[in-house]
Amino acid sequence: MTELGQRPTPPGWFPDPDGTPNLRLWDGMRWTSARVQAQVAGLAPSGFAPPGMPVAKEAIVPLPLVAAITAIVATGVSLTASKFLIEGLVQYRWPIAVYTAIAAIVGYGPLLLMCIGASRRWGTGSLRADLGVSFRRVDLGWGPVTWVACFLGQIVAAVVVVTTKLPFESNTEGLADRAGDRAYIIAFAILAVICAPIVEELVFRGVVLRGLLSRTRVWVAVGIQGVLFGAAHIDPVRGMKNVGLVLVLSSVGVVLGGAALLFRRLAPSMIAHALLNTVALIVILNN
Repeated sequence: MTELGQRPTPPGWFPDPDGTPNLRLWDGMRWTSARVQAQVAGLAPSGFAPPGMPVAKEAIVPLPLVAAITAIVATGVSLTASKFLIEGLVQYRWPIAVYTAIAAIVGYGPLLLMCIGASRRWGTGSLRADLGVSFRRVDLGWGPVTWVACFLGQIVAAVVVVTTKLPFESNTEGLADRAGDRAYIIAFAILAVICAPIVEELVFRGVVLRGLLSRTRVWVAVGIQGVLFGAAHIDPVRGMKNVGLVLVLSSVGVVLGGAALLFRRLAPSMIAHALLNTVALIVILNN
């Protein structure tokens, strides 16, 4: 990108030297693996756009597809390992707080590390720039608005489930039976209202969505990551009843993915995700 006697070319998105129709990110010293198709060119990050390309203050930086694949595999492995480990240790009757810590560490710890690693390996190393980890005070308003949109999406999906008679079982089935176990409820609330919204948004609306954006159209990427989000909640014990559950949760994933693109950051979707789980928890425990 430089010639003898010339200054180095500043960081930016430029035509891919490999000859593909994509733009490729030049970090000021070398070509990175980040590429972007024409339909998402308008999402180039501030300070990293060639002349003529629209710039957003907070933007979506596509990651390579391998980042999305890595996140999907890591999610499956981590959640499966957590489930089987807890089932194997429950015989020891340890305090519920211990099991909660194990579930959080084994189920979400590796995913958090994976997101950080993906940013360093395939991005700029900044979670804000690569995954949209930022917060504005206005997000305290946009979060609830996004939650309402998710709720409406669930209603539409639920109507489809009922009218087509798809098998369905909630992933919180049996929780009401433990309402009297305060330690269990507190532990479950910590996982559902704090850990899940943060880590799952980083994974699906962060790494997976951005990885898909580098190789698919925007609406396709949003749809796929939404379905993958729903599929991540499959439990073999529920059997065919997972079908309806995946459809309902996929609708939520699609809305949250759309919010991540619209706001160019994850705070609104994290807040909406936390509100969804909080409201569901309150409704179940009061029925």
